Amino acid sequence: MKLTGKKTAPYRYLAPTILLMIVFMVIPICMVIGYSFVDKAVVSQNPQFVGLENYKTIFADNEYIGAISNTIIFVVVSVVAHLILGMLFAMLLNSKYFKSRTKTIARVIYILPWVFTASVVAILWKLMLQPSGIVNYLLSIFPQISRNTEWLSNSSIALAVICFINIWCGYPFYMISILAGLQGISGDLYESAAIDGSTAAKSFLHITIPQLKPILISIAMLDFIWTLQSFNVIWMLTGGGPVNATETLSIYIYKKAFQKVDYSMAATAATILLVVCIFIAVFYVRQQKKVRE
Repeated sequence: MKLTGKKTAPYRYLAPTILLMIVFMVIPICMVIGYSFVDKAVVSQNPQFVGLENYKTIFADNEYIGAISNTIIFVVVSVVAHLILGMLFAMLLNSKYFKSRTKTIARVIYILPWVFTASVVAILWKLMLQPSGIVNYLLSIFPQISRNTEWLSNSSIALAVICFINIWCGYPFYMISILAGLQGISGDLYESAAIDGSTAAKSFLHITIPQLKPILISIAMLDFIWTLQSFNVIWMLTGGGPVNATETLSIYIYKKAFQKVDYSMAATAATILLVVCIFIAVFYVRQQKKVRE
């Protein structure tokens, strides 16, 4: 087979991209996995191979267990809330009770949180959640709420605040995706159901949900992976504090690597997170194949 032939043309076009992926993705991933099986990786010229000892050590680390707990709460609450809010706003924008101009204005307003970058979101909310910020000022009209509440410095509410902010900036992705799915459902299905005496609730459960099922599963899995790896907003708002109250797995890995200079344990935690993400990604690809079939 000639290298300049027509049969090899696709591979020649893909070669630069494949080379970049190998250099900047495959090799670093393999190196990180390798670091998880040695002691004093990077910092030592001759790191010792310790096998699975790092994995045993990390699961005995209370800080890591706390990070897992925070991550599970953060991911589950965010994904479920994104799904519910996305569905509500999408159905609202798809209803026939509003004029097209009203829907257009509402779409622009609803999508704004998703347009902002992570740095803008973090700075915006950090300013608003300060003791002298606008949130406390607006809540001061209620006598039972203190005007000097430390929203990001209180370990009992900091994780809930971070979840709220992540929900606020992430629901538009669901809204847009679900709205596109709703607009693709034939109105004849609802008319036929209405003739048969179906209520709005039954039509939603037996027509809307089944028709949107492939979209809902796909965006939920994508959001699960994205939220699992979320770092920027949390780091800029709380840095994982106070007292590790908002420390997720991504924050834990960063601290281990760049603050405590323990690259072996950071690589171990990163490898475990990678395996979880790969498992979800495989499930996502299978789901996409079923949709196409």
